[in-house]
Amino acid sequence: MATKFSPVPKFSALPVNPWSRVGGNTNRRATSLVAVLSLSALIAILALYSSTGHVAPKNAQEILAKCWSLKTPPGLSPGFENREVSDRYEPGTNATWIRNCRILTGEKNGSVIIHGDLFLDKGIVRAIGKVPWHLPDNTPNVSIIDADGAWFTPGLIDLHSHVGVLPSPVMKGTDDYDSQNGPILPWLRTIDGFNTHDDAFQLAIAGGVTTVQVLPGSSNAIGGEAFIVKLRKTSDRSASSMLVEPPSSLKGLPSDDLSPPVRWRYMKQACGENLRRYGNRMDTMWALRSAFNQARLVKQQQDAYCDKAEAGLWSSIEARFPESPDWELLVDVLRGKVKISSHCYEAVDLDAMVRLSNEFEFPITSFHHAAEAYLVPEVLKRTWGGTPAVALFATNHRYKREAFRGSEFAPRILVDQDIPVIMKSDHPAINSRYLMNEAQQAHYYGLPPNRAVASVTSIPATALGLWHRIGTLFEGADADIVMWDSHPLQLGATPKKVWIDGILQIPVPARAGENTNVEVGKGKEGDEWQRVPRVPNWDKESNETIQWEGLPPLHGKKARDVVFKNVARVFRRGMNGTIEEAFSADVDALGRLALGTVVVENGKLTCIGQKCDNLVRKEVVDIRGGSIFPGMMTYGSPLGLEEIESEPTTGDGEPYDAFRTNIPSILDDVGGVLRAMDALVFGTRNALLAFRSGVTIATSSLIKRTYASGHGSHIISGLSVAFRTGSGHAMERGAIVQDMAALHVVLGRPDPLLKSSAISVSTQLAALRRLLFGWEGTDKETGDWFRKAAEGIVPLVVETHNADIMASLIILKAEVEEKIGSRMRMAFSGATEAHMLARELRDADIGVILHPTRPYPAFWDQRRILPGPPLTNDTALVTLIERGVTVGLGVQDAWDARNTRFTVDWAMLESNGRIHEADAITLVTTNLERLLGIRGIDEDLVVYEGGGMFDQTSKVVGVISQEQMTVHLF
Repeated sequence: MATKFSPVPKFSALPVNPWSRVGGNTNRRATSLVAVLSLSALIAILALYSSTGHVAPKNAQEILAKCWSLKTPPGLSPGFENREVSDRYEPGTNATWIRNCRILTGEKNGSVIIHGDLFLDKGIVRAIGKVPWHLPDNTPNVSIIDADGAWFTPGLIDLHSHVGVLPSPVMKGTDDYDSQNGPILPWLRTIDGFNTHDDAFQLAIAGGVTTVQVLPGSSNAIGGEAFIVKLRKTSDRSASSMLVEPPSSLKGLPSDDLSPPVRWRYMKQACGENLRRYGNRMDTMWALRSAFNQARLVKQQQDAYCDKAEAGLWSSIEARFPESPDWELLVDVLRGKVKISSHCYEAVDLDAMVRLSNEFEFPITSFHHAAEAYLVPEVLKRTWGGTPAVALFATNHRYKREAFRGSEFAPRILVDQDIPVIMKSDHPAINSRYLMNEAQQAHYYGLPPNRAVASVTSIPATALGLWHRIGTLFEGADADIVMWDSHPLQLGATPKKVWIDGILQIPVPARAGENTNVEVGKGKEGDEWQRVPRVPNWDKESNETIQWEGLPPLHGKKARDVVFKNVARVFRRGMNGTIEEAFSADVDALGRLALGTVVVENGKLTCIGQKCDNLVRKEVVDIRGGSIFPGMMTYGSPLGLEEIESEPTTGDGEPYDAFRTNIPSILDDVGGVLRAMDALVFGTRNALLAFRSGVTIATSSLIKRTYASGHGSHIISGLSVAFRTGSGHAMERGAIVQDMAALHVVLGRPDPLLKSSAISVSTQLAALRRLLFGWEGTDKETGDWFRKAAEGIVPLVVETHNADIMASLIILKAEVEEKIGSRMRMAFSGATEAHMLARELRDADIGVILHPTRPYPAFWDQRRILPGPPLTNDTALVTLIERGVTVGLGVQDAWDARNTRFTVDWAMLESNGRIHEADAITLVTTNLERLLGIRGIDEDLVVYEGGGMFDQTSKVVGVISQEQMTVHLF
């Protein structure tokens, strides 16, 4: 069913509902016809003036052309639908014939699938489905590829990205995405700050992303003009040459093909918390109203001028056309020629922006972030010009107050209300490389599969007004195509090949001396990988989310005695930190699984197998072929230390930093060593959602996160604490697993986005050496705990990403051990570049906690990554494990703790079969416990309905806590 999305100006020749045929030819021909007729009308007007004796100025044609341009809707150049060469074609590019494809074209909300071939030539799709023989016969230099039934999609489109204007690695001189020069800045352009050397380009392409909307930041009510960019670097090597259909307002471009009709322009608006430097919400809306009113005055002057010009009343108008470079973008907004991306989270903001659109009669294309949009669908439908699309994260919520009511069920709820949904990255908030994973998560939580794929292809293309060339595959579309190793909604789906403008980008073309033979898709040979993944039913949770306005109760029901029936597998802890399969269902003579039963009494497993029926006549839970796995641990985020990351009133507050200020004398401690135990907050939504997702224990430290790493945090970050994520308070039985775990320090170069003064790396290492050598007395906290770390009584966990700093620490560890005759327990966390020192780490007995698991070179210290397939065969995880290093996996953000099981599964899939299920579980259980010094845990067990820990078919329905003698049922 077509949606009601219609951000099209009233005078447009496009149909009222552009979703009626995404990627069809009807709309393209209509807009081309409008252009031809409009030009004909202009010629007729000039002829009329001549015949009636009106005296027109010498520039009359130019003036009338300007007036024609103002009133002409954005559309296609005449003859676009018949083009045979793309405007982005690179001469010398071979044609490509791809055979035996399964093609998700993107048409009809992503529901169209074509089995057949693709023929690409001169930057466009020349044939889809069946390839006429005359095409390959009459085309020289054709590369032929047998896809063997692989899935294909259009190149993915990231509607919300700051790639290029907040480039990787971030440095003080490259932050060009936010301006501090006022709340209203429509005259700024992201193309003017677009860095063509951003390391993120290739990573994004490796995830199948081919086109992005490069937005300015959200600290301004109007941040400026955005631009649509293809990530392929051109032979021209300029930022301008990467643009898709640049508007005629942009002069001096590599191509002069800027013929009418007018092309779309793009603008970023924002409201809410991010604008606090310029005032509150009332200030923001007044600033917007004032700006639009100014633009309206300019528009009225222009319209009056054109009315007189078109009537031939030349003597009554001035020679100079009324225009203002400051307001010309906003004037185009009022003329319906600008696609607006509006950053608004809460109902109050959405309502205010909708009212603004009606007051000044302009359409809003899409609301971004829009955490509460699913709660106010009728408000969205009141937007002037039609209902906007909503661009969302899948599970990235609660990082600030505005996002607190965000829900994983929002995409499904909005689609049920006929509101188009787009999944986006907000790169680098989420690495654009993993845009498809946002669609995968949305599908897992109920978004229909066709809508999930369309949410990153045809729907954003339509929102951009570029459906005629990107986001949909049809004859005449741009040749931006992704070949996947599995169905694109399968977790860990990886592009095997990516074309942009018909030019192969993945695999990366080899340069001299390089080996680019990367294996992709090993272990995904079965038919199940080529099918849409089945997902759980979330109707109950979705309905409760609406009823509770985004904050449904998260504590489950508690029981002591439970029988779980129809159990397929049970995994438990074995000796020496291993994970072992305690039960696996047998196959009977007819090939059916003989599922078993698990009996729990007083929170303890008393029977596992096929002969446990009726032992306990208590509550019975059918898990429908599900499984029981050990509870997972999370580390690396401030889980349990705050409710909302950027809201200081919900957290611990800012501790003193011994390197930047004197520690208060009342602490009487030179380093100010603190205990995370003292800052614990139980019952946070992130912790409870993690618990309901199988993460039963968290180990948290006082490290303060900044952007993408701990750099800039306090160097001495105190003692971590381990606690149960589902507990109600610290006094509850089993809530505190270990009150003091490891001692944490942070070493690295400073975060360039922070304004605090930098502490040199040499100073940091000198201080650490002094403390470990024992020059502080043990009668104070700092001296005592660093002495214990030097002696190996507690682990010393060093957060660092840089290989050179790690090498210095390996040497320092050896010096300390030689000096005091000890064996230190050291681990590196973060550790992006640890793969470069894998053997040295093994020999030094230093473990590694990787977070993020999927690396991104956010800063200079993180730039030497192993990105994994399809760019490299190895990942950092595989390299470390194969060299014998003990490795754990962590996350950086509290909201992401709930995704731990999928993070582990993805890491296992990226290993190309080199990491197996039981070993993968240790990465977030026993290995983490060992590295963080957690001892004597009574294992928690997680019950999955409909599958196991690594299956998208399953969801958590219970947690068995043996320590608490309780079963939590959800």
